[in-house]
Amino acid sequence: MKFTAEQIASLLGGEIVGDKNVVVSTLCKIEEGTENGMSFLSNPKYEHYIYETKASVVIVNKSFVPEKEVNTTMIKVEDAYACFAKVLDIYNEFLLNKTGVSSLSFISSSASIEEGAYVGEFAYIGEGVKIGKNAKIYPHVYIGDNVTIGDNVTLFSGAKIYHLCIIGNGCVINSGAVIGADGFGYAPLEDGSFKKIAQIGNVILEDNVEIGANTTIDRATMGSTIIRKGVKLDNLIQVAHNVIIDQNTVMAAQSGIAGSTKIGKNCFIGGQVGFSGHINIGDRVKIGAQTGIMSNIKDDSSIFGTPSWEARSYMRSYSFFRKLPEMELRIRELENKIKELEGK
Repeated sequence: MKFTAEQIASLLGGEIVGDKNVVVSTLCKIEEGTENGMSFLSNPKYEHYIYETKASVVIVNKSFVPEKEVNTTMIKVEDAYACFAKVLDIYNEFLLNKTGVSSLSFISSSASIEEGAYVGEFAYIGEGVKIGKNAKIYPHVYIGDNVTIGDNVTLFSGAKIYHLCIIGNGCVINSGAVIGADGFGYAPLEDGSFKKIAQIGNVILEDNVEIGANTTIDRATMGSTIIRKGVKLDNLIQVAHNVIIDQNTVMAAQSGIAGSTKIGKNCFIGGQVGFSGHINIGDRVKIGAQTGIMSNIKDDSSIFGTPSWEARSYMRSYSFFRKLPEMELRIRELENKIKELEGK
């Protein structure tokens, strides 16, 4: 993929300072710039790199005024970071632009695939599956019976979608993710063994959901486990049966949600957070890493600790925890002095 600085500037609505005909064929960090590479500068801490970078083109803010000569071609825009993110999207779309159906894939005769879809080698598509326009099904993907896949969905290699699940438009599911495995449901018997409870529900991912590598979302016992529009889940997350995660919530790696818990809209959840089952988390809640949540959380709360506390209260208390050994010594010294005074 090759573009001139002039073509890029036209795409971004930017102003060229330098050689408009210089060609760009790759993207790079400004400190690791290479010939025919393009980078960006938005953080003033990195400004010194623009005077020495070997990148052929650098996107900068219109407000940027160089302190000395710049040898690279600059494209001046309103927001360099946002514009470079747009370029990354275009570049990534180009890299992932695969089409066609491999003869080495298996597609059930009752499945339907809309135009523009890609199906890679050794992918399995079961009975009654519906796949939307421009979907990308990479090699070794498994799609069980009666699954619905929306338009512009990407399923990376090794993703598994169990039967009856529904994947909305624009979703991205990364390698090793499992959508719709059985929920963890067992009934204890008198002899101490456990009887498996059939999990007959499904998983619904609404539009523009992204699921990280090796994340698992269990099917509901009955009804649906639901991930609402715009939710972003990191790698290695466990979502149990009948959980609902509401719109635009983001969750970092290694977190786990027990069954039937409901998480609100626009929440920010750190890594290794654990949620008990059957609790409700409000909207716009912020939860620090390694927090243990065992009860309901109100809207707009900031939570930290195990068991979880209100974040500011936790930090104030933690400042005392660190001093406990020193405080214990001081208390003992004071007790001894009191005893001495009482003896006199």
